[in-house]
Amino acid sequence: MIQLSTLTKRFGDRVLFDSLTWQIDDRERVGLCGPNGSGKTTLLRMMAGLEEPDSGAILKPAALTVGYLPQDGLAHAGRSVFDEVSSAFGELMAMKAEIETIEERLSDSGMTDAEHEAMLVRYSELQDRFRLRDGYSIGLRTATVLHGLGFGDSDFRRPTETFSGGWQMRIALAKLLLGRPNLLLLDEPTNHLDLEARNWLEAFLNEYPHAVILVSHDRFFLDAVVTRIADLTLRTLTDYHTNYSGYLVEHHERIEALRKAKREQDEEVARIKLFIDRFRYQATKASQVQSRIKALEKITPIEVPAERPTIHFTFPSCPKSGRTVLELRSVRKAYGAIVVFDKLAVHIERGDRIALVGPNGSGKSTLMRMLSGEEVPDDGQRVEGHGVVMEYFAQDEATRINPTPTVYETLASGSPHHMVPAIRNILGGFLFTGDDVYKHVRVLSGGERTRLAVARLLLHPSNTLLLDEPTNHLDLDSKEVLLDALMAYGGTLIFVSHDRYFVERLATKIIEVGHETAVAFPGTYAEFLWHKEHATPGSATLDGGRPERELARAGSSGVTPRSARDARRSPGLPSRKAEARAASQNRHRVRADQARRQQIEKLESQIADTERAIREIEQTMATAGFYKDHTTAQPVIDRHQALMWEVGDLMQQWEELQAATIASGPGPSTKT
Repeated sequence: MIQLSTLTKRFGDRVLFDSLTWQIDDRERVGLCGPNGSGKTTLLRMMAGLEEPDSGAILKPAALTVGYLPQDGLAHAGRSVFDEVSSAFGELMAMKAEIETIEERLSDSGMTDAEHEAMLVRYSELQDRFRLRDGYSIGLRTATVLHGLGFGDSDFRRPTETFSGGWQMRIALAKLLLGRPNLLLLDEPTNHLDLEARNWLEAFLNEYPHAVILVSHDRFFLDAVVTRIADLTLRTLTDYHTNYSGYLVEHHERIEALRKAKREQDEEVARIKLFIDRFRYQATKASQVQSRIKALEKITPIEVPAERPTIHFTFPSCPKSGRTVLELRSVRKAYGAIVVFDKLAVHIERGDRIALVGPNGSGKSTLMRMLSGEEVPDDGQRVEGHGVVMEYFAQDEATRINPTPTVYETLASGSPHHMVPAIRNILGGFLFTGDDVYKHVRVLSGGERTRLAVARLLLHPSNTLLLDEPTNHLDLDSKEVLLDALMAYGGTLIFVSHDRYFVERLATKIIEVGHETAVAFPGTYAEFLWHKEHATPGSATLDGGRPERELARAGSSGVTPRSARDARRSPGLPSRKAEARAASQNRHRVRADQARRQQIEKLESQIADTERAIREIEQTMATAGFYKDHTTAQPVIDRHQALMWEVGDLMQQWEELQAATIASGPGPSTKT
């Protein structure tokens, strides 16, 4: 389909490609990987015909159609979204316009019979071609792709210029997918997509009938879509016929073998040079010295990529919070006539790792702002638990950084004294190396500021983290640094991320946001998707995934309020009998309170044991390849689900007992 032959490309003294040769066949799905700055985007632009190589050739058939989606910079104006995306069917739309024109002209009574006959023949020919090329399904196909990429019906007739940059890229992507070029080149197509849209795009590309080459920092997306990885390192491409996870293993083995060969070559060169230096001036060794000099000249030095240091980082310690971290009670939030939440109830406990999911515009960021306290609900309460030390990473965190200091000063300012030695390591993990740390923040790009904001987050002690899309603009290595740190984080974590791998590794509970509420599901994102696919009518879940009928039953079994008990006392009793009855009730109350406290302690122990078992199972589920063998994976998943239900039931009992203890009050003294 397309072949690159001895391709060379330079920018000044820097060589991106050196005699690069590569070939792509029809229907292949290739992931293009490599370090930042290695030339991935330049290579895509050359294949799209937007840049020329310095030497070499790009060979492709004359009939080949190429579609290219850049990372940014696209804008549309002058048409509605639907009309703009439908323009991908350029030839069919022209055919449709001609059919409509002929229909109008056929009604002209002044036309001669010969003209009328010729027009009917043309009309029949166009209709047949239009029907054979599925022209009558243009509207359906356009609507399907727009819905898949997150556009609602109300967006179809909106002018394209009213959409932001991220949505402009979705419009461009929709046009490309509908155009179905023979070679589809996608540069970071998932950057502006939420999880639902990514899942849809993943399924679409798996069914795509032609070749696809894509660059992505979404590991899960690469694993799900590509069947071949092309690694752009050291000015050439190396193919790995596997997905991204397989590539990581094979690439590591290849680089280790290359480093070993490099060490052996260096040792051999050192021995030859030592012999030459030792016997250079001895006549009896002259021929041997000359042969070794010639052998040395023939050696081609083995080049290995620079080894990026592996960074392991843990958050600074912070005292634990109380068991209840955050609560939203009957919260309402609206912006003008648009109601985002109504009667919203959210309960977050210590140790929760919650991913907020839902389509763009459903209210995830609004919920994060209300949880963080940055935005006040219109009605209802936000209750923060005891001892909560919170760090909030907003979507626009990069714009909040002071532009005056340097990169290093930004991290050093406000960081605990004992964390200062770790600053250079953390900056290196987020691609700030060498003199980059002395750049002023004002000269950084948007992506660099985002990376700096994430790095700064790692240095502040907290026991509750709220992260709103922290993985935007992070490369795969930087994501791994952040992911490893969050995996080891001992506090409570609430986050929004459109990176499926990130969500899968971190979340132990999913909260789905939308339709003016937020519904909690226990378990991982994969389990959440399974639940969504297999949910039956009437089994909608609330509060940790428990069915509504169970919650209603649990709510009806609460303790009788103290005022109601008092109201049932018989009035008018003699004072001594009243005192005796009060003393008896007091003793019963004290004994009941003691029994409740003992039961609460027992439940807390059971909850801790169950949560420990859940964490152990989740560690097993997080291992690479766990889901490949369904036979062995399913019992573990079932056990995890059962334990999640069990801990939910135990928590319900614990809450009822706590409520009963609070409702009964401290009670009168037992002394008489």
